[in-house]
Amino acid sequence: MAQRLFLGSPLKSVAATSAFRTSGRVAGHPGRANLLHLSRPFATSAGTGDYLTRKHSDQKALVHGEPSGPKILTGTIPGPKTKAGLQNLDSLQDTRAATMMTDLDKSIGNYVVDLDGNTYLDLYCQIASLPLGYNSKALMDAAKSPEMIQMLVNRPALGVQPHSTWAKTLEEAFMSVAPKGLTQVFTAMCGSCSNETAYKAAFMYHQRNKRGFNSKISNEDLSTCMKNSEPGSPDLAIMSFEGGFHGRLFGTLSSTHTKALHKLDIPAFKHWVASPFPNLKYPLDKHQAENDKEEARCLAIAEEKMKPNSSGSPVVAVIVEPIQSEGGDNHASPKFFQGLRDLTKKHGILMIVDEVQTGVGPTGDFWAHEAWNLTTPPDIVTFSKKFQAAGWYHRPELRSDAPYRNFNTWMGDPVRALQAKTILHEIKKHDLVGNARETGAYLKKELSTIESKYPGTISAVRGRGTFMAFDLPTPEARDVFVTKLRALGINTGGCGPQSIRLRPMLVFQKKHADIFLDAVEKVCKSA
Repeated sequence: MAQRLFLGSPLKSVAATSAFRTSGRVAGHPGRANLLHLSRPFATSAGTGDYLTRKHSDQKALVHGEPSGPKILTGTIPGPKTKAGLQNLDSLQDTRAATMMTDLDKSIGNYVVDLDGNTYLDLYCQIASLPLGYNSKALMDAAKSPEMIQMLVNRPALGVQPHSTWAKTLEEAFMSVAPKGLTQVFTAMCGSCSNETAYKAAFMYHQRNKRGFNSKISNEDLSTCMKNSEPGSPDLAIMSFEGGFHGRLFGTLSSTHTKALHKLDIPAFKHWVASPFPNLKYPLDKHQAENDKEEARCLAIAEEKMKPNSSGSPVVAVIVEPIQSEGGDNHASPKFFQGLRDLTKKHGILMIVDEVQTGVGPTGDFWAHEAWNLTTPPDIVTFSKKFQAAGWYHRPELRSDAPYRNFNTWMGDPVRALQAKTILHEIKKHDLVGNARETGAYLKKELSTIESKYPGTISAVRGRGTFMAFDLPTPEARDVFVTKLRALGINTGGCGPQSIRLRPMLVFQKKHADIFLDAVEKVCKSA
């Protein structure tokens, strides 16, 4: 008989019967799903007693119609219908990275439902990309609008035939929240291509600056670039950081340094530079002196790598994440980023801030880099994920000097821009950035309490807003922890060697945090 799983009694392992994948691009080791015999109702259900003191079940809902908590109906995860669905799909596409098969008709808000009817509280959210939850009413209504239908039926090639309302959409979707000092937006298709086209802009700007902005391109440049040789195809470099992730295209992959499997067998730009990112100790406020020393060390190395001829290729731009997300949720202080900005200005190098994962509110600021209070803004800020659209903000002088140079057929997607417009409206209407900040403070405080109770199990609780992570002792322990959480109806993902990352929606509230925290404590008790 199928087991119904609830929080409430200690975890008991029985025979593991199915292979299990951990969520996350970094955590890919197969685990084993334990069958759990749990006896009492979920901690937030009516009449449940006092399993824990965390109680926000009466909090005003941001999403109506959600279930009261997770519910697992199958004796194994994945269940038989999900396994069959994945096997069918695997005949057409590689499904080895898939963690579940989703029933979108039944998913709502913070809860995702699989083909077997198992309901999970989702703190992974389609790799950090869902802002308003499943089946958002606002987005469903927007999808029915005449404007959206027109863009679905008549997708324009925006670079050559933009439609009459495109400028208005750009203003309403993107420019009202443009980072300080950046008055232009380049729309793209995904996070990887946002960074890739930003690199192209940096290279073109550098070469224009080198030859003189009003100088004519030489015939030699034009002829040699067709042979992939200098001077038309110059040997230039992007500098990134060890542990950084910026995408899987050719340029972005050369600036990505998270997992060897991402890069294996792919030709790379050999002279591109990687510099150490600070390896800080947590909690940050208890290790300030040693963390300051570590950041100073990393800035000194970065400056050496920026100097002309240090790598044989001039560094044209530095790209950095506000929080190294795929690499393990690695943080650095505003002082570090201001120091980095000072170095880029000193050496005439552009600064690109990769907000693909941190942008649009989850850190408690709309853009995570706002918390740095830089004396001069970055030159480029890239975005995607929670905006459901992609691109980068920039200064006017970073436009290319001729049409078609930074270009493709679609130049973005007006459907996604209209989604971004709706998302932004909902964020402002419901103060979802403030919700992430408030919920995140509560979540971090409670996770830190659990860390102090189980010091050998979880450690290094860290984060801003609801953009959080914690560590397990080993990669294997992390994978088991993710597996046990999913058996309790909590969907999370891994990052870095041994971290679990939390990437909930902007509509994730304290009452959802209570459910997650109860599950974390239960798994810790079972360790």
